[in-house]
Amino acid sequence: MDNEKVFLVPDADADKNCEFLFNYLRGILYDSWIEHFDVSELSEPYRDLGRGLQYLQNAVSELVSYSAELSKGNLSVQFPQEYNFLCENLKNLHSNLNHLTWQAQQVTKGDYSQHVSFLGEFSDAFNEMTKQLKEREEQLKQAAEKAEHRAEMIEGYNGLLIEMLSKRKEWLLVVDRDSKEIIYCNKRKHMGTTDSSFCQTCKRRLSFQQDLLKWHGHEQYKVWEMEGEADTCYRITSFPMEWKECFSYVHVVVDITDEKRNARNMTSKAYHDPLTGVKNRLFFEEYMSIVLRDELDATICYLQLDGLEYVNDNFGHDEGDRYIQNFVEIVKKNFRGGDTFTRISGDEFCVVLSGSMADLINRKLDEIMKEFQDESCRTYQRSFSYGVLEIKGKENTFTLEEIIEMADDAVYDCRIRNIAKYPVIFSTLVE
Repeated sequence: MDNEKVFLVPDADADKNCEFLFNYLRGILYDSWIEHFDVSELSEPYRDLGRGLQYLQNAVSELVSYSAELSKGNLSVQFPQEYNFLCENLKNLHSNLNHLTWQAQQVTKGDYSQHVSFLGEFSDAFNEMTKQLKEREEQLKQAAEKAEHRAEMIEGYNGLLIEMLSKRKEWLLVVDRDSKEIIYCNKRKHMGTTDSSFCQTCKRRLSFQQDLLKWHGHEQYKVWEMEGEADTCYRITSFPMEWKECFSYVHVVVDITDEKRNARNMTSKAYHDPLTGVKNRLFFEEYMSIVLRDELDATICYLQLDGLEYVNDNFGHDEGDRYIQNFVEIVKKNFRGGDTFTRISGDEFCVVLSGSMADLINRKLDEIMKEFQDESCRTYQRSFSYGVLEIKGKENTFTLEEIIEMADDAVYDCRIRNIAKYPVIFSTLVE
């Protein structure tokens, strides 16, 4: 074999004995494998030395095998023989590693009191690691306690909210976008799986249920009306929303039958403005008395046509009337037929809408302003000032006079801005 070295027994010559033993020692130190020889074949004076070298060969072989296993992380390897002094330091290292392994296992179980003091720089690193792990565990515990407390609070709030919703007059329906199944209805008497049909209350009252289920939500926000059985009427506010990790559509359905009936009764009276055809101030005041009496949520949009005096003085009252009529036509076109549009005075108007939607109306008025100013007439500048207020039904404590006063203040602020934008139509005011 390549690595084998077979030593021939030399003769009794001293030099040959010495050379043989020297080569044997060199083989012990540098060769990976070497076979034993028969000591009796050495000359008498060299036999003890030969036996000593054989002892050394055994110790070195054991040292090499032992260190190889430790280098691979095999801590279950047996300790060398006690007489092998070459392995003393390795045996100490082996014992330390065994103890360190046990300490590491204790740390994984959450015992951060383990401390190492026998491995120099490694000891410092290990002790710092256990310190940081302990600190991190404390932080995680605190975070977990806070999260648990927050979850309990949210669960309580959700329960309260669901209970409150169940007491509301309006319907709140959540429809799964893909399956078209109702996954929540505030009119249900118990929680649980909701099938694709309405519960009995909804099924009996909302005959237009299929229209709700078919709504696709192409618009981000839609307010529409549907008629039910027995001349009932409902206003529906629909919008997309993610509900319990499902893409869904939410429909808020409000019974406005009484509101419609009151409106029809009031329409039968002489409540119209002859020039514009919209309702007049008397209608506005009576209608608002109903809104305040019944504690209804509403949005008040107060409008003032800018520059009417300027148009009358410079172009005549007929042109002033056309200015008013054109303004009313554009406003009516951009609001729903069920919204209450009234003329309060010569250049003051008001639109009353059900529900709280100030942000939406402010955006809508910006669009109306652009359309109003884009009309073909270029003889004079056109603009209007406006203020939008929300009336929180049951929370409202203001009288109609106070509401109008607040609306006037909002219009005034808008009017100040318009004076700077359109100085010509405000020239009479400026003078």
